[in-house]
Amino acid sequence: MRVRYTSDQGASLTPLWVLLAVNFLFFIAYLINDTLVVARLGFQPASFASEPWTIITCMFVHAGMWHFIVNMLGLFFLGSYLLRLVGDTRFLVVYFLGGIMGNLLFLLLANPYATAVGASGAVYALGGALAVMRPRLKVIIFPLPIPIDLWIAILAFMALSFVPRIAWQAHLGGMLLGLIAGYFFRRRERRIFRR
Repeated sequence: MRVRYTSDQGASLTPLWVLLAVNFLFFIAYLINDTLVVARLGFQPASFASEPWTIITCMFVHAGMWHFIVNMLGLFFLGSYLLRLVGDTRFLVVYFLGGIMGNLLFLLLANPYATAVGASGAVYALGGALAVMRPRLKVIIFPLPIPIDLWIAILAFMALSFVPRIAWQAHLGGMLLGLIAGYFFRRRERRIFRR
């Protein structure tokens, strides 16, 4: 029997809206007292043993308006597509494991006294998973008016990560986790389709 696999277009976007709302609340806290929020919730390898919660909390703290906007746009567009493809649980697993994997790579490769904040590792995990599952998906990246394949866009953004003051380690760790997850999700799709 052959069954055509389709995404659940009626899937709830509740997990995505919750993540966006929590990020927004953390950003308001950052605007009220940026120094305290970064010091208590940012991820610093040197203090990880005494502040282990920061491997998660740093994923919700953003250093400035543009950092917040870019990550939330990525979360919304990549997240809403992936969520419909894989469902709530798998979406959240990719998001959080991607962020954690990014922070672990930051722990291993970055200056131990540098502080990482932002959802970029988690967002790159979503992008990596989608780049494997739907590599030919056409996207438009502002300000370029030309549709390009998603996998090219993800690689281009990864290349832009290697500039000063960007935690490229977190981006790379998140993307690697996403690529692995996307591989397994795509294999699952093919098995369902062949039944």
